[in-house]
Amino acid sequence: MEPDKTKDHINFFIRQNMSFKSSLIRTAIKWTPKSLILWVGNIVLRGIATLTDFHLDLDNRSAFIRTRLQGEAEPIEIWLDNFSLLQDGDSYQFILSEARSNKVWLTNLLDRFTGKAWKIPEVPQLKPHLGLAAELLKPKH
Repeated sequence: MEPDKTKDHINFFIRQNMSFKSSLIRTAIKWTPKSLILWVGNIVLRGIATLTDFHLDLDNRSAFIRTRLQGEAEPIEIWLDNFSLLQDGDSYQFILSEARSNKVWLTNLLDRFTGKAWKIPEVPQLKPHLGLAAELLKPKH
C-alpha cells in the first residue's frame, strides 16, 4: 500500500473510532440518572452549596444548574447555551455564546465570559482527551 493511502486509512480509522467513542459518551451522559449527578455534585460541594437541579443537553449545547449556597435562602439558577470546544491548530478554545442567571450580579459576571474564545491551557494529562472533547462539543451548525 502507498504511504499516502496508508496515512489516509489510519486517519479514517481514527475519525471513525473517535465518532464511536463520542457516540458512547453521548449515550452515557443521556442515560446517567439525574439523581446520580446530584449525589456526586453534592459530595463535591459539601459545605459550600447544595446542587438541587442539573440538566446537560449536548445535542443543543445547553446546560441548566440550580444550586443553593450554604447559608443562603434563595437558589442560584444558571443557564448556559451554545457552548463549544474548538481545535485551533495544536491548541483548543472554549466558547460560551450565552449565559444568564436569576441573579443580576451573576449574569453581569457571566457577560464578561460570553462571546469570547478562551484558550484551554495545555495540561499534559488532558491533552490526549481534548480531541474527543472537541468532537463532543463541536459547534452546532
